[in-house]
Amino acid sequence: MIAFLLTAIVLGAWILLWAVVGQPWRSTGGGVLWTARALMIGSAFAVIGALGFWVTWALDAMLLANLALIALVWLDATLAPRIAAAPSTAHVTVTRDPPAALSVGHASEVSYRWANTGRRTARLVVREIRPAILGGPQPPRQLRLPGRKTTTEPVVVVPQRRGREASGELFIDSIGPLGLGRRRVRFELPWEVVVYPPLVSMRLRASVAEALRRRDPGMKAIRQLGEGRLFESLREWVPGDDLRHIDWKATARRGKVITRQYEAERLDFAVQAALELAYAAAQHDDNVGIMTFADGVQHFVAPERGRTGVRRVLDVLAVVEPKLVEPDYPGAFRYLAARNRKRALTVLFTDVIDRFASDALVANVATLRPRHLPLAVTLRNPELDAVATQRPATARDAFRKAAAEELLYAREEALGHMRRAGVLVIDVTPERAAQAVVAKYLELKRRGTL
Repeated sequence: MIAFLLTAIVLGAWILLWAVVGQPWRSTGGGVLWTARALMIGSAFAVIGALGFWVTWALDAMLLANLALIALVWLDATLAPRIAAAPSTAHVTVTRDPPAALSVGHASEVSYRWANTGRRTARLVVREIRPAILGGPQPPRQLRLPGRKTTTEPVVVVPQRRGREASGELFIDSIGPLGLGRRRVRFELPWEVVVYPPLVSMRLRASVAEALRRRDPGMKAIRQLGEGRLFESLREWVPGDDLRHIDWKATARRGKVITRQYEAERLDFAVQAALELAYAAAQHDDNVGIMTFADGVQHFVAPERGRTGVRRVLDVLAVVEPKLVEPDYPGAFRYLAARNRKRALTVLFTDVIDRFASDALVANVATLRPRHLPLAVTLRNPELDAVATQRPATARDAFRKAAAEELLYAREEALGHMRRAGVLVIDVTPERAAQAVVAKYLELKRRGTL
């Protein structure tokens, strides 16, 4: 009975050691760790120890074998090739060769150069912690590096979102020659990365060329990118939240008003439209610049010609983020007027909810006249349009339809106010914004309005 008890304790200890320190990425520091092979051997020794119920020396043999195994694990990990980010006393070094530019949703290949100066083949298990915009923690990958050779490892990267970030680290397990122990190292491998909005040059060139050939611009269909908003989570409604985002089913279930939160996908449509407009303007040898603002001006790039102007616009569009604040329209337009005195087509990407909420926008956009030609690109809400046109089946549907119609009427009133003030208006769904604004720009060029 004692033999069985000791065997169970030893076997349990092996399993516990594997669960706590043997998992590849549970520990964040360096040191000696077990491998799966060592765990299986230790488990076999524990089973042998069970023979102590019949053979008196079996339990002693198990304990001695376990001590020998622990020593071998330590020795094996000590003999494992040493890893570092730069040559020193290390046998294996690694550097990263990232591409010059990354774009949202487009796969790019990143090259890792592994140099093994030792004589033995290095067996590695690598896990990379990338910047969050590139996906953050990555699944482990295994490598075999021949001795005295340099190996290039291609890794495909698909950026998750726009932005600029500088971070990155590696967790590497170097496995010993016996496969019983492994030496873990953790070191920073910084990656200063900028992910740009998706820019498919061939598609953009084809879109511009097609629009130039057409008599009536704006008829060419482009790839649908989504519905304009991406659902994120539910939370309790608070005064000031958009009534259109109320989730009526969740409200009924919880007995309190619940609203839906959305990620800023609509912003991404505006970013893409601004980028395509900048590209089209550069193709026609016009200067391009950009300003982003919320409760204050966040970025400003003075108009510039050619690729340099597009690149500077692209740098701003890569990092612009929404803020839940009241926009300072007067301050933004005063800032713009002081820094851009030459006549220009000034395109404002925005949203219009109703006449009263948009009074500040309407009043300040109109101040651009007559020096500049203002063009407001307003993004429609497809969900709101669908609710306003559907045939109600229940009393709740009828109330939703009436509310949607009222919001759309107020919105049209605000847009009419802007048009009467001499502001050009493009009112489209988010996914059609890029096509519509490029077509409008080409039309104005053709008519000589600019």
